[in-house]
Amino acid sequence: MLRYLTLDRPGRLAGVLCLLLLLAAARGRAQRADTNPLNDLPEVRTAFHLVYSMDYEGAIRRFEEIQRQHPGDPMATDYVLDAVTFQELNRLDLLDTTFYTNDGFLSGKHTVTEDPQARDRIRTLGAEAVNEADAELKKNPDDVNALFARGWARSLEATYSGMAERAFAAGLHEAWEARSDCSRVLQLDANYVDAKLVVGVYDYVVGALPFAFKLLIGFVGIRGSKQQGMAMLEDAAARGTVTNVEARTAMMLFLRREGKYAQAGAIAHGLAQEYTHGFLFQLEEANLQKDGGEGMTAVYTYERLIQLAKRPGYFDSGHLELAYYGLGEALRGQARYGEAVTAYRDGANEASTSLELRRRCLLRAGETLDLMHDRAAAVKEYQAVMSTGADTVQGEQAQKYIRSAYAGH
Repeated sequence: MLRYLTLDRPGRLAGVLCLLLLLAAARGRAQRADTNPLNDLPEVRTAFHLVYSMDYEGAIRRFEEIQRQHPGDPMATDYVLDAVTFQELNRLDLLDTTFYTNDGFLSGKHTVTEDPQARDRIRTLGAEAVNEADAELKKNPDDVNALFARGWARSLEATYSGMAERAFAAGLHEAWEARSDCSRVLQLDANYVDAKLVVGVYDYVVGALPFAFKLLIGFVGIRGSKQQGMAMLEDAAARGTVTNVEARTAMMLFLRREGKYAQAGAIAHGLAQEYTHGFLFQLEEANLQKDGGEGMTAVYTYERLIQLAKRPGYFDSGHLELAYYGLGEALRGQARYGEAVTAYRDGANEASTSLELRRRCLLRAGETLDLMHDRAAAVKEYQAVMSTGADTVQGEQAQKYIRSAYAGH
């Protein structure tokens, strides 16, 4: 199915379409996965479509109504938890995959300003879902729907702990509990494919963690398998009921980390076509074109995305600054330095730009101006970086380049 990866651009696009058709046909032939009947309700599917289109408010309203109609059902509570968690992660600019493509995320300084109300709601919903699942499991310890709901709730709490609070040890322990629940589901029902998302992500991540980091957080001896994790995700992507988009997104990120840009790009293209108003899927397609060496194609994709984002109401919860930053990177890679500086500055000046991304934009603008031998303008950008955080990673770099001009690397 992946032979198209060696073709030229028109052939590659045709290959992507063939791949998607083959996947659709395979899904039709595959044994239908077992799942909680709640997951098959049309109103649930509609609400999830809004989540992936980043209309979080609309999704939350619908999920809250479903929760009211199914009191005490941990799965219904999970729906609300999922939407609220990703709404907050998006607000914090933490769904930008460029943060997670190397191990620097584990060791770097990445500061965010949590919303205490959002944090407390996430924790409250997580506890509520776990308590509801526990109540069902007291009646029947082998209730796969309750086990999965508890595991999913724990996985979402782990996601928030690791990404927003950078509490990696706590997050991995929560993830371990989530994996235990979902592994038990698969022991009881091997066809409960949704459970493979949590197990697959955990196995891949733990298998990929550097030894020094495992030692630091006390996870030495805890094993994972990147290959086994990816196989789990492939099945969840093909047959999962409520986890197939998440599984494809995880695969896309992991393939990108491994430098398999064409394979990751095929997944991004499919998601972008399926969710045409999902800003992040459109952005990721451009990011993968850039990282995969398709510089000018990426430039055009970023520019198109920026124009779409400027249309009133086209994207919900879009972060235009991420597209400007990516455009700057793509232009810089093509040695179009003046245009790159403009893009970086546009990204820095968006109203929704976080302080960290603003520093990243200004630092890259300064570096690019140094490459243009405009030293005075470069120093101004570095000083602007330091004014918003001299003790940050970007601030430390800016201090270095004020002393000695950036020469490229």
